[in-house]
Amino acid sequence: MSYATAALTTFANMLGTLDHIITKAEGHEKGEALLQSRLTDDMYPLHTQIRFTLDQVMTALKRLGHLELASDDSDITSLAEAHKRIAAAQARVADTDPATWPASGDTVEFTLPNGMAFAMQAHEYCRDWTIPQFYFHLMAAYAILRMEGVALGKIDYVGYMMKYMKQPST
Repeated sequence: MSYATAALTTFANMLGTLDHIITKAEGHEKGEALLQSRLTDDMYPLHTQIRFTLDQVMTALKRLGHLELASDDSDITSLAEAHKRIAAAQARVADTDPATWPASGDTVEFTLPNGMAFAMQAHEYCRDWTIPQFYFHLMAAYAILRMEGVALGKIDYVGYMMKYMKQPST
């Protein structure tokens, strides 16, 4: 399996997780106020964690899939809007052909807004930058919702695994 196929599958699975936990948040008594919740004062609130999770996907599709995608740096103001943005990212992932991604050893260079610059091979960018950043912000969103009392468990985080479950033998 190519690094591109692995990354796109990871994005698809975990964007489904993000959508699922947002659905569970909709049923919580705090509702939309959850978007302002954060784990600690020096971390971003839920709405930003969701946006950053999606940004990791869209940035990878730009850098590796060579797609012309507009960035959406606006705040997510409702759980319904979060669902819409997640659906848009899911559609982009589904429409991305891994064959268009650079060879594993091709160089990917980028500069962060703070001026830090990086150069790494495409598979390293995927493995060491995009996927960890993606999971960090997704896990922060999950942890915020857990902290606020949304009924979430491990099965909500890895629900996509149920397609692999074997029936018990009798």
